[in-house]
Amino acid sequence: MTTVKIPGPDYPITFKAAGGRVRAKYQDHVIAESTAVIMLHESGHAPVAYFPREDVDMAFLGRTDHSTYCPYKGHASYFTLSMDGAVAENSVWTYEEPYPAMETIRGRLAFYPVVDISHEALRNDEIIQHTDSGSGASQGTRWPATGET
Repeated sequence: MTTVKIPGPDYPITFKAAGGRVRAKYQDHVIAESTAVIMLHESGHAPVAYFPREDVDMAFLGRTDHSTYCPYKGHASYFTLSMDGAVAENSVWTYEEPYPAMETIRGRLAFYPVVDISHEALRNDEIIQHTDSGSGASQGTRWPATGET
């Protein structure tokens, strides 16, 4: 019988949008880049970045027969990375049919540390351009503080 557990106060699992651009590199090649990465924070584990499958270059991944089971998330399927003669067996995983509490990561891909994950936070000018005229140009000069001349 398969045991299914629900995250809760005794074993929290939370999700948060990474915010900004996240890249995954293997052998100095970008294999994934996305502004829609979800960070999974699981009790007792390092945070894991889950990339949308459409933002991962699947040409370098080959599905394997390896699988694992988590009573909170379900069954994970694995991929091997191959690039420039380097091979990282079972270094990418996905929950294609996760348990309902983990629906957020359905079909997304995560990477073991053989893949370098970098996060570039959005700059203020990428988030919003504050204008007074409606021209789309941000205010270039700093407004003087009260009492400055």
